Amino acid sequence: MLQTDHSPNRRIECERVLIPSDTDGVTLQLINKRPADAVEYSAERTLVMIHGATFPSESLFDVPVAGASFMDVLARQGYDVWAVDVRGYGGSTRLPEMSQSPEDNPPLSPARTAVRDLAAAVDYVRQKRGVERVNLLGMSWGATAVGTLAAEAGDRFGKLILVTPLWLSGTPLRFDSGGPIGAYRIVDPQAFEAAWRGAAPEQERAGLIPEGWFDAWAEVTLATDPASPTAGTIRAPSGAVQDVRQHWTAGNPLYDPSVIANPVLLVCAEWDVDVRFDMAQDLFTRLTGARYKRLVEVGQATHMVLMEKNRGQAFDAVIRFLDEQAEPAA
Repeated sequence: MLQTDHSPNRRIECERVLIPSDTDGVTLQLINKRPADAVEYSAERTLVMIHGATFPSESLFDVPVAGASFMDVLARQGYDVWAVDVRGYGGSTRLPEMSQSPEDNPPLSPARTAVRDLAAAVDYVRQKRGVERVNLLGMSWGATAVGTLAAEAGDRFGKLILVTPLWLSGTPLRFDSGGPIGAYRIVDPQAFEAAWRGAAPEQERAGLIPEGWFDAWAEVTLATDPASPTAGTIRAPSGAVQDVRQHWTAGNPLYDPSVIANPVLLVCAEWDVDVRFDMAQDLFTRLTGARYKRLVEVGQATHMVLMEKNRGQAFDAVIRFLDEQAEPAA
């Protein structure tokens, strides 16, 4: 088992690996952070994470601000943490269609593809570390992959963490602006700032993201796609937009939450306009088969809660859930 020195100064190691997917010629990037003094590994302290619809894992989980990224914090708490990029995102293979005009091809990397890529990452980590199970964390659209995989093969996993998880909505979602869906999107991180802050009440927007954090995030995010044909942008597959139309605003969920038997933590945010609280609450209510479940709402936070001033509340909720032994009484 990993040692349990939880010092904030604990030395950690970082590694990036490329692993094969289930498709010839497509490799997946995994970022790993772990305590430098780790000599043995356990299922309970192994965590695999997957990003959302637009930004890759490094952008969401591994931007060092105030001395540490989310992955750093988890590793210093004794966790062996892995984050995968779905094909078309970050350091994973950029599909050939992403070098063509978006209008020339159908949407790339929908949720079912993300499920396959997450499964490949899980299999790699289980074999690499010699563990039977891993814990899973999915953010936003990535929570779809976590939920789907857990519904299909829950015995391969321990605890599940769904951060601002995409779910059914009876009204249109901001993420889908309407119109034709191309193979991929061109995203300007600087332009995204207005939408990010705009989810908060006007008087709260300036203080939502501490000084310097947005610039650090934008720099890391842009570096994840140096080959983007337009300066100051990244490319993101559009399959997630197609998922919204075919599933989340069409009353057609990709998985049945009631068949998930694992312990589940659902983290939502007060000012999230992308996954509203009513959506999160509906998902939580449907987790009727979970061994146990918990819903945590972080106040004064948006969909990007992991990179905002109150991120520590989300971090604490995740770490507590992973650390605890909270089996229901007989």
